[in-house]
Amino acid sequence: MKKTAIFLIAICTHLVVFSQGNNYVQNYKKFEGLALTPPMGWNSWNKFACNVDEKLIRETADAMVSSGMKAAGYTYINIDDCWHGDRDSLGFIHADSKRFPSGIKALADYIHSKGLKIGIYSDAGSQTCGGRPGSRGYEFQDAQTYAKWGIDYLKYDWCNTEGLKAEGAYKTITAALRKAGRPIVLSICEWGNDKPWIWGQSVGHLWRTTGDIYNCFDCIEDHGTWKSWGVMQILDKQEGLRQYAGPGHWNDPDMLEVGNGMVINQDRAHFAMWAMIAAPLIAGNDLRKMSKQTIDILTNKEVIAINQDKLGVQGFKFSTKDSVETWFKPLEGDSWAVTFLNRSKTPKNIEFDWKNTTVDDALSKRSLNGNTITYKVRNVWTKKDEGSTKSKLKAIVPGQDVLMLVLKK
Repeated sequence: MKKTAIFLIAICTHLVVFSQGNNYVQNYKKFEGLALTPPMGWNSWNKFACNVDEKLIRETADAMVSSGMKAAGYTYINIDDCWHGDRDSLGFIHADSKRFPSGIKALADYIHSKGLKIGIYSDAGSQTCGGRPGSRGYEFQDAQTYAKWGIDYLKYDWCNTEGLKAEGAYKTITAALRKAGRPIVLSICEWGNDKPWIWGQSVGHLWRTTGDIYNCFDCIEDHGTWKSWGVMQILDKQEGLRQYAGPGHWNDPDMLEVGNGMVINQDRAHFAMWAMIAAPLIAGNDLRKMSKQTIDILTNKEVIAINQDKLGVQGFKFSTKDSVETWFKPLEGDSWAVTFLNRSKTPKNIEFDWKNTTVDDALSKRSLNGNTITYKVRNVWTKKDEGSTKSKLKAIVPGQDVLMLVLKK
């Protein structure tokens, strides 16, 4: 009996110790319930790079409201690189006092007062891409600071990360955010080098699939050791990734260049395709100085509805003929978005026979069969109804432009 009692005490002691040890296991799971549709907002980098300050961010928040972008669904005002000042003697990060004299907390309060949310930027390495203090070794302190400031979104970059493994580094910042306790959307920005779509679904809410976009419709900018990619080059790099995206975890082909200098048809095609592939819609232009054409593109609620569809299925390329790609995206309610993308510089005639074409999508387990079901056809750019699938579609798609339709029963 005595030996049995000693044995039971030993087991209980072991279990207590083991249980106590488990208290120190990190939670590497992202906050659930966030980004159930692709995030919509604005980021400072594409237009302003390191030239950010408090005045710009406040004015951008004002413009997001006054332009109608907030009403269209845009939520986040994201400050990218170069907001950082120094760390104090305890290692806590502070904003650059010259650029942000009121501090980030006051700025967050202002943005929240507008009914918007605020995002911040950091880096998994020792320095950000702009040479400011990175979060390496300070992850938990930075997460506490962001929570204290009221941050809602963190873009976490991948410069100066010598010796780090991406999955581990992003799990560390996720654990830090969880420990800090404030639900924050985590944008994984390691450029797709370590295939974040494979491991990122439980760690972050979106992940970059490529290097940086730049303001060109169909070209590559070679920087020597790295490249920037045009809109079409970025689009091509999304092939094979759609199965990894869905509510709460999105492929991110980088921010929008709409309003940054491309012509209107290119901007329209860019926005349409980002909607089709369920990409985050993060504007990268100067919201304070937008043309009516730019506003009309960015606030087209029918196109945005395709992007924000609750089914959360990324669109796919169905066919290519004479430089015109045909894309389909299943939508909730047995509806479909269909986009004809003309990649050439010259107008193209298209003809599509709905009755003799069946579209099967194994991912969503959905089929479009115009022979058995008649759909109403809606042009989401002209905002006009255009008959039904009883008749063949015949149209001209201008050069580097789109014809974008929604089919409903």
